Amino acid sequence: MIFDQDGLKPIYIQIAEWLENEILAGNFTADQKVYSQYQLAEMFNINPATAAKGLNILADEQILYKKRGLGMFVTTDAKEKILKKRKNRTLKRLVQEVVAEAKTLGVDVEELFAMIKKAYEEREEKT
Repeated sequence: MIFDQDGLKPIYIQIAEWLENEILAGNFTADQKVYSQYQLAEMFNINPATAAKGLNILADEQILYKKRGLGMFVTTDAKEKILKKRKNRTLKRLVQEVVAEAKTLGVDVEELFAMIKKAYEEREEKT
């Protein structure tokens, strides 16, 4: 993964999101150990403190848990927590932005639904 160093999103947030994506993809499962802050720092050529901050975000959200002296591990309900968080935060925000833009452009709800449905179907065809 390449981090957007010049973007608006801090690197530690990008680390947390990358780990979430790895959990969602099944690359880390319940009670499995994740990379340490030093492994992440080496993998992505970042400061270990930055990597630790990303790990701690996930620990604070109870997606990861710490075992003293052993590292960080995936909680049993991590995948569900990530999905819920992303639906309630990210997806909701994106939908609100799309609705606001549609209203600005004079797109009615039926046309917007049709556009969303078409995009969804096109995405399904690719996978």
